[in-house]
Amino acid sequence: MSSKATDIAKNLPKLEHLDGSPIRALVVDDEAMLEELISVGLRMTGWDVKSAGSGPAGLAIARDWRPDVLVLDIMMPGFDGVELLSRVRKLYPDVPCLFLTAKDSVDDRIVGLAAGADDYVTKPFSMEEVMIRLHRLVQRSGVTAATDAELVVGDLILNTDTREVSRGGEDIQLTATQFDLLRYLMENAKRVVSKSQILDNVWNYDFGGQANIVELYISYLRKKIDAGREPMIHTVRGAGYVIKPVQ
Repeated sequence: MSSKATDIAKNLPKLEHLDGSPIRALVVDDEAMLEELISVGLRMTGWDVKSAGSGPAGLAIARDWRPDVLVLDIMMPGFDGVELLSRVRKLYPDVPCLFLTAKDSVDDRIVGLAAGADDYVTKPFSMEEVMIRLHRLVQRSGVTAATDAELVVGDLILNTDTREVSRGGEDIQLTATQFDLLRYLMENAKRVVSKSQILDNVWNYDFGGQANIVELYISYLRKKIDAGREPMIHTVRGAGYVIKPVQ
């Protein structure tokens, strides 16, 4: 394990179930050294890890253990990672999966993603990248308790450390100001905040007669947060704005 990977393992947010039990990761790869490398790295972050070297062995573990996330090699003995994912998803339809593959071609990426993989890395890969990607998959899956860095309103999640935003598991890209505005609304979830309060806390100075800048940025957020979904951002006439979970 490299020193960089060790540092990342220490600095990644601690993820655990709501009851405090560790995240369960199943690693299936017929290359014993890679399987051990990944397992050690994930254990350093506090996860519970089990591993196997073939499709059938991995399926046997998954049946009895119910993993929270899968790390699967594509090419394996018995049956491959694509078949293993298909069989595990029949048991646990929502379990996220990261594929490992030695093939760096567009066709193989499409095959993996079409099979239902949530992400993939190609060999050779850095352990740091694998750990970060798996943490993001687990965070988006909804099985963890919210960390101090996360603001959660309904299915909307904002991470103040990574500056990542998602709703219903779908990533949302925001500009710096849009992010700061959303964070302020979420910090005051279910509470009506006025335009002047937003100006003071998001822009940090008085826009004077340009309070319509708030209306403009609220409209930007609505297009990204609420478009095609039940709205979470509401206007309270004469008072301001409020964000609240969908009832």
